[in-house]
Amino acid sequence: MGILRRTQSAGYRRREFERLARQHQRDVYNAARRLTNNIADAEDLAQEALIKAYVSFDQFESGTNFRAWMLKIVTTTHISRCRKQSRQPQTITWEAEEGEGHPPRPWHRSAEPTPEAIIVEQQLDEPVQEALAQVPEEFRGAIILCDMFGLSYREVAEVLEVPLGTVRSRICRGRRLLSKHLREYAEKHRYL
Repeated sequence: MGILRRTQSAGYRRREFERLARQHQRDVYNAARRLTNNIADAEDLAQEALIKAYVSFDQFESGTNFRAWMLKIVTTTHISRCRKQSRQPQTITWEAEEGEGHPPRPWHRSAEPTPEAIIVEQQLDEPVQEALAQVPEEFRGAIILCDMFGLSYREVAEVLEVPLGTVRSRICRGRRLLSKHLREYAEKHRYL
């Protein structure tokens, strides 16, 4: 009888994870995309984060913010990957990367976007991506979580595992840098 209950409980938890993951998969991918600034790396990062979340779903407390929990996993996975890469020797590939220079495409859209939305996304996302890529990583992560995913400063502090004051400082400095890069873009293209 105890094995049957555990099996039913495990089945319920698996379905609950799948439901929540489907609900937030676009946010997971978009966070990965903005952190990596590369489509292929973003897909790998999103997949790795979802696998890690699935494996550790027993640690997730029902009723809490699943989205924030997933964004924390994406961010910490990305940071771990960066640290690991910095310890490995650099290699050069001579093949062109697929999709390079194209605007990011959200992953598994639930509804087809309108033509107007596609044009706006293509026109605005690329300059923002380029400007965001120029912001140092420690500031970029805080900006992405707060401004693009709507997490509160306290939630960002929990995700990044830094004090609240540090989050405020990073967001302020990051916004200034992002604003500077976007202003340069706007002036270069005579929008201002």
